[in-house]
Amino acid sequence: MASSADCSNFCICQTRDMSFKQIGVVGLGIMGAGIVEVFARAGYAVTGVAESGPAVTAGQSNLAKSLGRAVTKEKLTQDESDEITARVIFGEDFSLLANCDLVIEAAPEILSLKTQIFRQLDAVVKPAGILATNTSSLSVTDIAHATNRPAQVVGMHFFNPAPVQKFVEVISTAKSDPKVVAQIAELGTSLGKHLAQISDQPGFIVNKLLLRYLNHAVQILDSGQGTKEQIDAAMRELSNYPMGPCELLDLIGIDTCVEILKTIHADTGLEIDKPAVGMVELVAAGHKGRKSGAGFYDYSQSAQIPTDSNESVKKQIHNDLLIAYLGDCIAMEATGYAAKSDIDSGMRLGCGLPQGPFEVIDSMGIESVRAAQAELAQRSGVTDYQPLAF
Repeated sequence: MASSADCSNFCICQTRDMSFKQIGVVGLGIMGAGIVEVFARAGYAVTGVAESGPAVTAGQSNLAKSLGRAVTKEKLTQDESDEITARVIFGEDFSLLANCDLVIEAAPEILSLKTQIFRQLDAVVKPAGILATNTSSLSVTDIAHATNRPAQVVGMHFFNPAPVQKFVEVISTAKSDPKVVAQIAELGTSLGKHLAQISDQPGFIVNKLLLRYLNHAVQILDSGQGTKEQIDAAMRELSNYPMGPCELLDLIGIDTCVEILKTIHADTGLEIDKPAVGMVELVAAGHKGRKSGAGFYDYSQSAQIPTDSNESVKKQIHNDLLIAYLGDCIAMEATGYAAKSDIDSGMRLGCGLPQGPFEVIDSMGIESVRAAQAELAQRSGVTDYQPLAF
């Protein structure tokens, strides 16, 4: 889910962290090019590297299109756009990154690919250089182990589109130097981002909560409790979410979500984190969502996603999805992984939800939520939905 942006999202940041002068970005897809833009807007010299000439050209095009839109909308002048572009060097050779103070990897979510990139970076980037991964869910610890400088490896997870989304997760491993983590957090703040500093767990804050919610929605679909139209309408209409879960899965990519869930499930071992059968079957059939032309919905034609008028079914679906999600948020805070404020900010700013979960809990009352959790666990037979014992 993406939140709408005001003009302040597009302003050039005037405060630069002077401990970083040269920034590198590896991977120039939509996310990587967006990260390049974030730093170039903030006044940093940026080097963007991709594995091939066409990938470099695509990255340059992504940056030019984004800046062009900002100029058209009068959020940047043409002179400002030209200044931003002039701060960026593009190329294919990793040696271009040798003198970077920070290099951020933004490659696809494939652990073997990321570890290969980090081995290459470790060999060419100056010894004092910090290496960061933009992974949304993979183990930062495993990525750091591919280098001889694990103390200087962190996660710096931007949300898409990076120039607009204000939330960034900063992830430390057991071997990350606290001074390095503090430097990265200060840097993120100087970019105008809201930072959450957390430890290395699959999915971190946002994706762990979001993917469990999405998985639960498909489990409801698999069970026959509701149709995809009822599930999506329930969350759009009753919680004012910008998209229903099946719509969002199609947008993100069902295959991507299945892989993230596999990572989370391997860590937790919980049945609720095992990828729902409906998702796995769609991926096996080649239906990965919008990018393949079909997922839960068929995108071969520009028809609107249908709504559903069965209010009683939608109300029950909404209750079950919302209560399970709120319970997950309560558990995440209770275990000390993340503060309420960071969870709220992550789900509002990272996912575009109208309210943070603890804002919803405050309006409902914690005891009402706990009672609803107990009722859901008893009715569904899923003990993982039971409220925590305090």
